Amino acid sequence: MTETFGQRFSRLRKNKGYTQDDIANKVNVSSQAVSKWENDINMPDVGILLNLGDLLGVSTDELLGKENPVPAKYEPETVQKDFSKLMLRVIVDSKEGDKIRVNLPLKIVKIALDAGVSPAMSVSGQGKVADAMSSIDWKQVYSLVEQGLLGEIVTVDSADGDHVRIVVE
Repeated sequence: MTETFGQRFSRLRKNKGYTQDDIANKVNVSSQAVSKWENDINMPDVGILLNLGDLLGVSTDELLGKENPVPAKYEPETVQKDFSKLMLRVIVDSKEGDKIRVNLPLKIVKIALDAGVSPAMSVSGQGKVADAMSSIDWKQVYSLVEQGLLGEIVTVDSADGDHVRIVVE
């Protein structure tokens, strides 16, 4: 089942530690209006969406439920991000409606690879999704990231309708 605007907004608000009253005060609406957004009775006015995105630390696209893949690209050495702060994100959406989100700091990925453990273990037991993940050469992925590859680096769509994305950011 797809997450509604209200469910997404509520999750993002709670993740930031805001109450409904906090949001209401920050965007100059009533707390009842915020409650109606979360219960999918009403939607915020367009003029408020930018402020809500800023408060919640997301784009308006993400707030409205649009997922935009970040294309992979190589960053020149002079622009590369601090490697110790990069995250490997594994995003799995199964045909059955399961949503798996794994966020691993690259430091942990490196430790796991050195110990002979694959990041695919994080989605073990997920059938064809796990099969697709286990076929990825994780050491090669890590090597490419060390060389500056960032963004969406792997996309797998199974014949059964499962979707896997691996993003480094």
